[in-house]
Amino acid sequence: MSFPQPKPEVPQLPQHLLRTIDCQQGAVRAVRFNADGNYLLSCGSDKSLKLWSVSRGTLLKTYSGHGYEVLDADGSYDNSQLCSCSSDKTVILWDVATGQVTRKLRGHAGKVNCVQFNEEATVILSGSIDGTVRCWDTRSRKFDPIQILDEAQDGVSSLKVSEHELLTGSVDGRVRRYDLRMGQLHVDFINSPITCVCFSADAQCTLTSSLDSTVRLLDKSTGEMLGEYKGHKMKGYKLDCCLSSKDTHVLSCSEDGHVYCWDLVEGSLTLKLPVGKAVVQSLSFHPSETRLLTAMEGRVQVWGAEPEETEEDLVVVQQEKAE
Repeated sequence: MSFPQPKPEVPQLPQHLLRTIDCQQGAVRAVRFNADGNYLLSCGSDKSLKLWSVSRGTLLKTYSGHGYEVLDADGSYDNSQLCSCSSDKTVILWDVATGQVTRKLRGHAGKVNCVQFNEEATVILSGSIDGTVRCWDTRSRKFDPIQILDEAQDGVSSLKVSEHELLTGSVDGRVRRYDLRMGQLHVDFINSPITCVCFSADAQCTLTSSLDSTVRLLDKSTGEMLGEYKGHKMKGYKLDCCLSSKDTHVLSCSEDGHVYCWDLVEGSLTLKLPVGKAVVQSLSFHPSETRLLTAMEGRVQVWGAEPEETEEDLVVVQQEKAE
């Protein structure tokens, strides 16, 4: 006699607040996991970039070198380098261990909104309010960009790199996908300024959020709209959206103090996570686990699917086993 297979577990969402980190760097403009999810980066309006341990919530290093507020940051795959961008129009490459500026890249004509390494960390890509994306060689002695992409008619608000593809979102309401190998450009028009773009984990879809309080899931190759997610408020701020690590849920910041989580396929609202009473500025989903970072005002919150066991809990468990 064969038993029926157990139903697959419903993927859990990070709804338990594990810890709150008071970053003490003014307003936190962006929060990002590093490549393996063990560390987080917080970008401050006090011109600093800070590196924290996610599990302990302890400060590991502060990186100071920007002349104005830091707007975005990214860590290299081997955790040896960081890059950050700022309203001071510069991009900085940092050495993680020493905290020193490896190089300061100038060339943008306005504040730089977004920055990311390619997968090998040989190139930094930066998008600016000046409407350009600049590609910088991290190993070159020259300080000029190796390529400038200037197709956007307005500021570039967000960019993501995946293998040989680059996805950009602009205030001109267009999502541009560059195939850097083939030298091709694909454009999708969304009739609202775009605040954030990202690829799905399977690289088949793109996700975009815009100032009409809508998050859209598009088929990457055809541009067909696969899903629309609404209910949150995004009217005047450049806020993040993302997919969960297994592409089961769509998440978005909101101006009403919540993070909204929708089921990717059904489009139904699965969770409305209360973060606080202000705008949720930024979020970042763990690369493999059910963990979420959110940033509100001067604090970063770490969320998990289960409450964490404290050391006291572990002692009680060990005592019970001993008895």
